[in-house]
Amino acid sequence: MSDSPSPLADPHTAFDPAAGRRDLVILGSTGSIGTQAIDLVLRNPDRFRVTALSAAGGRPELLAEQARRLRAGTVAVAREDAVPALREALAARYGAGERLPEILAGPDAAAQLAASPCHTVLNGITGSIGLAPTLAALRAGRTLALANKESLIVGGPLVKALARPGQIIPVDSEHAALFQALAAGTRADVRKLVVTASGGPFRGRTRAELADVTPADALAHPTWAMGPVITVNSATLVNKGLEVIEAHLLYDIPFDRIEVVVHPQSYVHSMVEFSDGSTIAQATPPDMRGPIAIGVGWPERIPDAAPAFDWTKASTWEFFPLDTEAFPSVGLARQVGEAGGTAPAVFNAANEECVAAFLAGRLPFNGIMDTVTEVVTEHGVPGTGTPLTVLDVLQAESWARSRARELAVKATAEAHA
Repeated sequence: MSDSPSPLADPHTAFDPAAGRRDLVILGSTGSIGTQAIDLVLRNPDRFRVTALSAAGGRPELLAEQARRLRAGTVAVAREDAVPALREALAARYGAGERLPEILAGPDAAAQLAASPCHTVLNGITGSIGLAPTLAALRAGRTLALANKESLIVGGPLVKALARPGQIIPVDSEHAALFQALAAGTRADVRKLVVTASGGPFRGRTRAELADVTPADALAHPTWAMGPVITVNSATLVNKGLEVIEAHLLYDIPFDRIEVVVHPQSYVHSMVEFSDGSTIAQATPPDMRGPIAIGVGWPERIPDAAPAFDWTKASTWEFFPLDTEAFPSVGLARQVGEAGGTAPAVFNAANEECVAAFLAGRLPFNGIMDTVTEVVTEHGVPGTGTPLTVLDVLQAESWARSRARELAVKATAEAHA
């Protein structure tokens, strides 16, 4: 990994703080991040205008309603077979004589929107399919509000090579917190990044006690309302492992200076420890609209973007060390992050396949990390000396997904033998 100064988000050098209303493109508009971003936009019409929306295509009625309310000029769906239902939904919501939005469709549609004229692209897509739109937005010179951590994880060197100083503003609650806390000092003064984790629904359980948990158990997150994949990732703490890699890539802090601490209340979103012993924490009630507002509004703050604490009421904030035996995902993520190359892509792709198998009842909860670990081990240490390419990432992901599916089928067969 490079020891050079990070070309990414820096609170001291925010990218293009244009005055007036900002034009936004929202990718993944029907998901958790997208719907909350739209709520923020509708409450601040003097600050933001949405020019385009993209979604996978599974919720055409919601996408059509969003387009109508925002008067977006273009909508895109990744699934071409979703176009007829989207056209029908749009026609039902627009009045006679009203101009319907342009429709784009296909796997490259989101990347097309990411390069379209706008000030900021909010990438709220889930999964590594967000890499192409991330690269497209950076190439086009757009400010990138990045909620799609996977694109940075799997394509870190590619993303860093394109990003100009301050061009990426992180939207993850943890990285939005670090982004703000880093403004309290210089990068040379930073001793440690402390990433907080809620601990998920299984905090305090041993590995043996996790053997029989169900998808319904894993989807019952105690503090956050999120999509199914990220919710399961929070239950396994894979999400936290990905965030450790992301923090390293965003801020060029070595892995041995990035810690994870369990904080069940999810009030403190992350902390920065400085060389003089001071620790700066960023804290709000758990609500993603705050980090989204930082992503799309920085360097300005959006009034009342999210709820604030009521300091007249007593509250207890707890912090616990991470149980690395029950939740080995963070340690494995550190290993693949330090290995670099295609290793993070293999880790992420294998995990996505294992989560899908778990949600479908084909893999036990502990089998997620067992299988991911086996795939990562088989992949081995990637070769060095040649620059990473998009093709490298795609090929590594394809192999990892195929191998993870094979191992999941094998595990299921053995369990029923």
